[in-house]
Amino acid sequence: MNTDEIQRCIPHRPPFLWLDTVEEIGDTRILASKHLPADLPLFAGHYPAFPVFPGVLQCEACFQAGAVLISKISNISSGDVPVVTRQNNTQFRKLIRPGDTIRVEVELTEQVSNAFYMKGRVTVDGKVTARLEFVCATTAIAEAS
Repeated sequence: MNTDEIQRCIPHRPPFLWLDTVEEIGDTRILASKHLPADLPLFAGHYPAFPVFPGVLQCEACFQAGAVLISKISNISSGDVPVVTRQNNTQFRKLIRPGDTIRVEVELTEQVSNAFYMKGRVTVDGKVTARLEFVCATTAIAEAS
């Protein structure tokens, strides 16, 4: 999937879209990627002398990949969106620097009604930078605002 196809699945848009492509998608797993150009504006402020991609945005990339997976495997209503309701066991292992490409892998481990339990992992060059567990639930857009 390219960026346009991703945007048909989730409401996120630049500059807050943290997926460029979806390389694989199945019934319980998605693999996506995002190139982080050196001139990405957030690097100017996080941290100016030693730019680092924030851990919270690594988590967000996993959340967005999870939302794309949900959109493909679930029959959610057109007015519903997946929102994160819980995050557990988050670990950051390695810094991500300007020019890196992140790979985002999310696995659905359980579904209970409209709640989707997931595990996420972010890597750069095959090395884990972040791991987390999270839950998304679908909700009406009007309720989410």
